[in-house]
Amino acid sequence: MVRGQPGPVLTRAGVVGSPVAHSLSPVLHHAAYAALGLGDWSYDRTEVPAGGLGRFVESLGPEWVGLSVTMPGKEEALALAQAAGGSATAVGAANTLVRRPEGWYADNTDVDGLRAALLEAGLEDARRAVVLGGGATARSAFVALQGLGVRVVEVLVRDRLRPQTAQLLESLGLDTHVRRLADGIPLDAAEVVLSTLPGGTPAPPVRDGGAHRPVAMDVGYAPWPSPFADAVAEATQGRVRVVRGTRMLLHQAARQVELMTGREAPTPAMDLALRRALEGRAPR
Repeated sequence: MVRGQPGPVLTRAGVVGSPVAHSLSPVLHHAAYAALGLGDWSYDRTEVPAGGLGRFVESLGPEWVGLSVTMPGKEEALALAQAAGGSATAVGAANTLVRRPEGWYADNTDVDGLRAALLEAGLEDARRAVVLGGGATARSAFVALQGLGVRVVEVLVRDRLRPQTAQLLESLGLDTHVRRLADGIPLDAAEVVLSTLPGGTPAPPVRDGGAHRPVAMDVGYAPWPSPFADAVAEATQGRVRVVRGTRMLLHQAARQVELMTGREAPTPAMDLALRRALEGRAPR
């Protein structure tokens, strides 16, 4: 239930994944419900391991209207839905499930969140990008970057590019160059450098581009600063600031709120709640 709003909970939503205890999604959705006057809506965390999303969804009562899906359930979310949006279909994974009369609808608001966060960070006229990682979140990044005008991507992976990711890059018409993470991050190779590596993953070495200052972002937000953010700051002596993944989190959650409630998201109220939570001034 939205804090401070008395009365029974009649409508439920939540975030599922594993691990999920650290998720800040409840902060954002609670703030949205409060701003929209939805005092009878609740939003909770539920630990759902890999392979368990289908059983969990089957157990939900009619009061459930939507789910935010984090790893490792994004591909499973798409597979169990009766219909899906274009972003989810392209990426091959969904981070959002919305109950509709005809069944569950899957979408991928990570694409919206990434696009909005990069524009907010000042990205413009980008033609080249460097992306660390090749999983589901990286695929969301490729769709977002292509929509922002990027035509050439350098993908840094530990070993080989996943077939599904390679297929997406080809379908998007992106000129793709695959490199090994161990070879290092070329900051001078693009207008935007984006890490989709799991939180806490050690960062490869960074090759400083001198005066070149790309927009750099880590989609992760815990721990922070991330190893990627620390490595970039050290290599550039602070000249390049890495955008924290909470900006992507905010904008993708705003789109989720719109899909689940059918109303315009109160993004400023959500942003304020997020900033207070990050400062330790609000419960998580």
